[in-house]
Amino acid sequence: MKIVYLITGSGGSFYCGNCYRDMLYVRAIRKVPGIDAKAIPLYLPPDKTTLKESGFDNNVFFGAISMYLREKVKFLRNMPAFFDKLLDTDLFLKLAAKQAGTTSSEGYEELTINMIEGDNAFRKSEVDRLVRYLSRDGKPDIIHLSNALILGIARQLKKRMDVKVVCSLLNEDDWIDDMAEPFRSRAWEMIAREAVYVDSFVTPSRYYKDFFLQRTGINGNNVSIIPLGFDPEGDPVPAVRPSPSAIGYFSRVNYHNGFDKLVDAFIELKKKDRIPGLTLNVCGGYTGIDKPFLSDQIKKIREAGLAKSIHIYPDFQGEGKMRFFNDVDVITVPVRKYDGYGLYLLEANASGIPVVQPDTGAFPEIVEKTGGGIIYSPDTVEELATSLYNLLTDREQLAQLRSDGINNVRKEFSLARMSEGLASVYEKTVKNA
Repeated sequence: MKIVYLITGSGGSFYCGNCYRDMLYVRAIRKVPGIDAKAIPLYLPPDKTTLKESGFDNNVFFGAISMYLREKVKFLRNMPAFFDKLLDTDLFLKLAAKQAGTTSSEGYEELTINMIEGDNAFRKSEVDRLVRYLSRDGKPDIIHLSNALILGIARQLKKRMDVKVVCSLLNEDDWIDDMAEPFRSRAWEMIAREAVYVDSFVTPSRYYKDFFLQRTGINGNNVSIIPLGFDPEGDPVPAVRPSPSAIGYFSRVNYHNGFDKLVDAFIELKKKDRIPGLTLNVCGGYTGIDKPFLSDQIKKIREAGLAKSIHIYPDFQGEGKMRFFNDVDVITVPVRKYDGYGLYLLEANASGIPVVQPDTGAFPEIVEKTGGGIIYSPDTVEELATSLYNLLTDREQLAQLRSDGINNVRKEFSLARMSEGLASVYEKTVKNA
């Protein structure tokens, strides 16, 4: 069976759960006997680590710059193909990846609608180029789209290639709900309309499946839940860390992920000084649009006299990530926007780090399965601070959550188990001719 993943890139400047999920899908399915899989990036190239580890194709289709210019500048809508090639070189695309617009929907509402509907954003010449490239060694059995924001291409690929299409679902609302009306409602309506061109959907949580069905109104008969899994990059961190205690934050540093809520909770804990030497360790990266928010948090920390109690870890992959895990006792990402999964929780548990999360989104579902953390409610700064304090001062509970998290994640959320689920969906999809 031949499978091609079409994966939208973020540029690799921050921890992106969806990007990591796509990498894991490719890595997992390539280990299944009888399956040949490759990944082709859309918009932006993947970071060097992803490109090397997952065997992503070097070609980038529907380059972010040319698509943006055609949408925003009328006289460029009919620019010749050679101009597209110039704008979509590695140099320009890497520059684009550093810009705020690549991770915020503000100003991209019409382009987003066009990508879902397909006819305007995905130009015929570029679709033709992609079809030729996909067909050069024989057409694939399945094309797997990385998210529902690019559903417009499903219709075009099915018409031109008569191919089965699978689409991942996770956190599309992070982008769509930032859009102003009427674009927001129209986006969900268009996704529901274009969903008929998808043979199978996959999503990692019951929460997000229910959420997606509620937003789109589709019946959901072809939506499968396949929990994400991965092979831990190393052994669990030492069971007993030396003092002082440390709280970890592992995700993109921004407003939606609630970093300011954690800063406020940390300041509150330090004021009471009931955990001597407590530090806050931060890992996950950020984009240009996050800089003003991050500056405000740094200012807040400095005004509280806690600059020396904050440690920033610039690398959120490989050895840098493992050093971060080695230096924390607990991890929390107190998101504002409900998360459809939270792969960072599994990564933390697999390394032996318990998690403390609000009772929102898919978090209760995940923590129930892993046993590697606690859920708090109500979702307030005060309750977060209290939960962190209670766990950090209860070494027995900390050890139990650590043990349960390590065992359950490594047993129930392995790459092999996820690959079995994906392979099953692909086989059923191909058979339903």
